[in-house]
Amino acid sequence: MSDRTDTAHRTDTAHRTDAAHRDTALRDTAGARQDATRQDAARHDTADRPHPSDPAALLGRTEAPDDFAVQIADSVESFVLAVTEVAKGDEPGSAISLLLLEVSQLLLAGGRLGAIEDVLPDDRFEPDAGPEPDGVELRERLAELLAPIDVYHEVFDPYGPPEKPSAFRISDDLAGVVSELSHGLTHYREGRVSEALWWWQFSYLSNWGSTCTAVLRALQSLIAHVRLDSPLGAVPDGADTDDDGLTDEQLEQQAGDLMAAELGL
Repeated sequence: MSDRTDTAHRTDTAHRTDAAHRDTALRDTAGARQDATRQDAARHDTADRPHPSDPAALLGRTEAPDDFAVQIADSVESFVLAVTEVAKGDEPGSAISLLLLEVSQLLLAGGRLGAIEDVLPDDRFEPDAGPEPDGVELRERLAELLAPIDVYHEVFDPYGPPEKPSAFRISDDLAGVVSELSHGLTHYREGRVSEALWWWQFSYLSNWGSTCTAVLRALQSLIAHVRLDSPLGAVPDGADTDDDGLTDEQLEQQAGDLMAAELGL
């Protein structure tokens, strides 16, 4: 009698243990299914939300920039910010070197724009980008910072009819390029990506590409003259120097001293 009672007790305990295990397994399975359902819903919800790095989506636009557009826009914005910072004059000793780097990098972006096929904007007419900055303050700051090496000479079109070199100013050229690039940035920030790319490509081919190339030659020439210990040539007769009262020799000496001080020579 005692053995049967003990056996019955063990059997009942085993049944209860098996039932408990089954309940636990069922709860785990149900929980796993619920977690999977929640994760799937979260994935769908995340896919529907715009990515933080997608300016067009965040602005409620339909045109999202591809990798090429993002890279060009980054290069343009970097140039605009860098030139604006240099113009403040906080680091006059590195102005020429920084401008050399920034102009070189911008020309790389311009080369990419020139190498691709024509960009076609979505709209037949260019949307209003709002008021344009006049760039006077930037131009004046650059002119003050770069004097007396602001004026340089360049042949406008190397494939055109023979012509005498014309006088240009680095400050005028850089301020004009910043203004043109900023016009495209306005379109880009408003989500008009194709319009921005069209404008940057068109203005590169028609203006700022050749302008930056000329400025780059002038900046490279300045550094080469100093590094190679080659005196700067006298300013040609009739050059636009704003009649500052300095002789050609004085201008040459000031320019050489400025570059030597900047490069630590």
